[in-house]
Amino acid sequence: MSKVMQAVEITTPGGPEVLALTERPMPQAGHGEVVIRVIWAGVNRPDALQRAGLYAPPPTASDLPGLEASGEIVEVGAGVSDWSVGDQVCALLPGGGYAEYVATPAAHCLPVPEGLSLKQAACLPETFFTVWSNVFGRGGLQAGERFLVHGGSSGIGTTAIQLANAFGARVFATAGSDEKCKACVDLGAERAINYRDEDFVEVLKAEGRANLILDMVGGSYLPRNVKALADEGRLVQIAFLQGPKVELNFAQIMLRRLTITGSTLRPQSDLVKARIAEDLRAQVWPLIAAGKVAPVMDSEFQLAEASAAHARMESSGHIGKIVLKVA
Repeated sequence: MSKVMQAVEITTPGGPEVLALTERPMPQAGHGEVVIRVIWAGVNRPDALQRAGLYAPPPTASDLPGLEASGEIVEVGAGVSDWSVGDQVCALLPGGGYAEYVATPAAHCLPVPEGLSLKQAACLPETFFTVWSNVFGRGGLQAGERFLVHGGSSGIGTTAIQLANAFGARVFATAGSDEKCKACVDLGAERAINYRDEDFVEVLKAEGRANLILDMVGGSYLPRNVKALADEGRLVQIAFLQGPKVELNFAQIMLRRLTITGSTLRPQSDLVKARIAEDLRAQVWPLIAAGKVAPVMDSEFQLAEASAAHARMESSGHIGKIVLKVA
C-alpha cells in the first residue's frame, strides 16, 4: 500500500476555487480507530463553511474537509473488536473525507444498509446523525406532533422529512421552488410551503402551529419561528445561513413555555457520537433496509472536481445529497 494518497485541501480561506488536489501521507489507525479506503465522500454545508474560514476543525481533526464517507476498512487499530479489514462501512468523520484514505473512531462506523450502494451509504452519516440527535433527541419529536423543517429539499431536510414521517409525525417543510416543494411532498411532507410565495407562519397557524421546528436559516426566521410554535413548542437550531443575531421578544418564550435549543455535531465527544451511531443502527437502519427511508441523491463529482461540487451546493439548486467519487 502506498504511503501517500491523493486528497483535496483548502489552500486558503475563500470560495470553491480554493479547493485543490494535493498529496498527503496516509493516515494510520490510532487506538480505537480504523482506516477506511474511501470510495465515496459526502459533501455538506459544514465543509463549505470550513473552506470559507468560518468553521475551524477540532484541534485533533484533519484539516482536510469531509465529514462522511463510505468504503472498505484497510486497517484496524488497537482496541477495535467490532470491525475487520475488508468490512464495507459508512462513517461519520472528524474530517479528512476528501481523500483516498481516512481514519475515524471505529464506533462511528456503521454497516452499509442492506439494499444500498456504497454511493448511497456515503450520504447517510452526517445528515442522519444530525437529524436523529436534534429532531428526536433534543427536539423529542413524538408521533402525531406537527413538525416543520426549513430547507426541506436539502440533505438535512430530505432526511428529516422521511424520518419524521416514518415515526408518525405530521410533517411540514419550506423550500424555494415548486419543484423542491413537490420533492418534499413526495418524501412524506403533508404540506410544502414555497417561502417565496407563502408565509410559513400563517400556514402553521392555520394548522394549529408547530410542536417542533428544525431550522438552519436563522436571521429573520428566528422571531417568525417563535410565532409559528404552539404552546410548549420546541425550536432546534442547527445552522445560521442568514446569521445568528436578531432581535427577539423573549416574553413569548416565558408566556407560552417555549424551548429554544440547538447543537453542532462536530465538536461533540466521540462517546456522544458513538451513542448516536448505536441508536441509528437499532432504530433507523432497519427502516432503510425495509425501503421506508433512503438518501435522496442530487449529483456526483470526481474528487478533483470538489470545487464544482461546492459550487453546486452553494447555488442551492440541488435536491438532496451531493457526493464525490474518490476511488
